[in-house]
Amino acid sequence: MIAVAEVPPVGVLLRSWRTRRRFSQQELSNRSLVSTRHLSRVETGRASPTPEMLMHLSEVLEVPLRDRNRLLLAAGYAPRYQERPWGDASLSLVMEGLRHLLDAHLPYPALLLDDHWDVVDANAAVAPLLAGCAPELLEPPVNVVRISLHPEGLAGRIRNRAEWGGHLLRQVTHRAERTHDRRHRQLAEEAAGHCGPLDPAAPFVGPVITLDIDVDGAPLRFFSVSATLSTTTDAALEGLHLETFLPADDATRRRFDPR
Repeated sequence: MIAVAEVPPVGVLLRSWRTRRRFSQQELSNRSLVSTRHLSRVETGRASPTPEMLMHLSEVLEVPLRDRNRLLLAAGYAPRYQERPWGDASLSLVMEGLRHLLDAHLPYPALLLDDHWDVVDANAAVAPLLAGCAPELLEPPVNVVRISLHPEGLAGRIRNRAEWGGHLLRQVTHRAERTHDRRHRQLAEEAAGHCGPLDPAAPFVGPVITLDIDVDGAPLRFFSVSATLSTTTDAALEGLHLETFLPADDATRRRFDPR
């Protein structure tokens, strides 16, 4: 639960989100149809926004659900979005459905990840990929960005470390910039420490970025597909995403499905 005393004034929070999205007051006014005069009064604390206005502005600014709760609290309103634990009974059908998708993706690897890239669940095909990683990296919660880039994780077996590492770093950095979440920033810094500076001019060699990894001495090549829940009203589910891997060459396909 967020303590009200820890939350800055609602106007300060709104201005912060507007600045993060690189919107001027005029741009936000144009998109939200709220006058610049009223936006200015809200940001400076001379006017109090209604909860409906806060939700409308949050939608325009693409504010994450957890932070929408902070905006509501800062304005003196009750939070609207719950953040239930994964084992909560009200989430059971959602989680059961997602786990069914994991198993349906066999024989290929698939993981269910939270918004910090921690593993919530995975199918049986993931375990062989993680063989040989340092035990401390396999302690729950397993973070796929960390274990992919850490020298004692998968990094030594990823053949295209620079390309795949750059792909992960761009994803984490982008999310950190969008959410301004402390854990996202820390993970981006950690990933950057393993990857080094990115070369924006580096050419891509294929139609998709692949994960080229040695498993049991054999080279495998995958491309990934990520799917998210688009209708969630629960803060925990908001960043949940299904990461599935598919063979990017015939040798990998035959390794998993010899038919």
